[in-house]
Amino acid sequence: MPTIDARRRDDDAPGEARVDQPPAVALPRPRGTLLGPAFVAAIAYVDPGNVAANLTAGAQYQYLLLWVLVAANAIAVLVQYLSAKLGIVTGRSLPEVLGDRLGRKRRLAFWGQAEVVAAATDVAEIIGGALALQLLFGVPLVVGGLITGAVSLGLLMLTRYRRGHVFQTIVIALLAVLTIGFCAGLLFSPPSAGDMLAGLVPRFEGSQSVLLAASMLGATVMPHAVYLHSALVRDHHGTVTEGADRRRVLRATRWDVVFALVIAGGVNIAMLVLAASTLPGRTGTDTIPGAHDAIADALGPVVGVLFAVGLLASGLASTSIGAMAGAEIMRGLLHVRLPLFVRRVVTLVPALVLLATGISPTWLLVLSQVVLSFGIAFALIPLVIATSDARLMGTGVNARATRVAAWACAVVVVALNVALIWLTVTGS
Repeated sequence: MPTIDARRRDDDAPGEARVDQPPAVALPRPRGTLLGPAFVAAIAYVDPGNVAANLTAGAQYQYLLLWVLVAANAIAVLVQYLSAKLGIVTGRSLPEVLGDRLGRKRRLAFWGQAEVVAAATDVAEIIGGALALQLLFGVPLVVGGLITGAVSLGLLMLTRYRRGHVFQTIVIALLAVLTIGFCAGLLFSPPSAGDMLAGLVPRFEGSQSVLLAASMLGATVMPHAVYLHSALVRDHHGTVTEGADRRRVLRATRWDVVFALVIAGGVNIAMLVLAASTLPGRTGTDTIPGAHDAIADALGPVVGVLFAVGLLASGLASTSIGAMAGAEIMRGLLHVRLPLFVRRVVTLVPALVLLATGISPTWLLVLSQVVLSFGIAFALIPLVIATSDARLMGTGVNARATRVAAWACAVVVVALNVALIWLTVTGS
């Protein structure tokens, strides 16, 4: 059995290299090689849970909640940049920083909730891939879940033996595929510019719209993406020494985050707008298969196929990211490494069991967003605290304006997710 290293490292110097970290950056590199990690993390922002939330919002309220996606994406840009900055400045991921600072009991408790969140995310992504295979080829859901899990394991294997760049390239390609798949319908059903502008005005219509807005936010700001992004930049850049090289990497990282999340945010907005322009008044749009059929009926079978292909790309890419996040959480908090195959099976089995029960897959996707809501605060608050700690970050510590903005975002996100939990439990 793997052992748990319970030693604390509170006295580590900020940014000090650890023996298990990549070698220090020695030579300047072309700007292009500094980009990429944010595009991998951005997959989490266009996973099947987002599809369910965005389609439901567009079908039920048309453009009313468009402002939620715009605000959520702006928050996500700041959050993901802070996660990346932590990894660049310290050479450690957020789970590693927490693992170094927490005592054994608190580490185990924190790991437990983080693993539940990662598992809930992975369940949603396996279900999304299974739904896509059923829509495209009529594959039974359980078999589709197995296929999705097997393909994601193959992708994860590329992260070993110095093939991480291949994995990154494939994930970015899948991001391109799902972008085309989810946005193609807008060519056949252009949105109303006036209605879109009206949708940018913050407002609600009843408690159900608040519930849906919180679900959309929970599907956008993802805890596992916060944990993982710091690890992705750590592995991509190595330990970046303070000075001109670090400034260059941080500058490139800002562009990386902005480009990636503008694309991811655009895809989310396209899904809501497509649903708002084609699905209102149609029956059965409260499920992904029903929404797919309605889109195909309104815009033609080609658009329906492209939508299903986008859903498949979303499921395949995002489940790999979910498994990577779970592995980093365990490594950082417990100092335990599990083989990729074991990691994949651990999170695949619950998804297959749920698919076999016959419960509505779309309802399971919505439920997974509620579970994610429990973990938002545990990821955001430690991230803001860590990046605002001058002893840890040194000259890379958050500026005052950044701290204020980060705390404001954390308060808004946590409050809306608490509202989501409350409204779900009370049925209000």
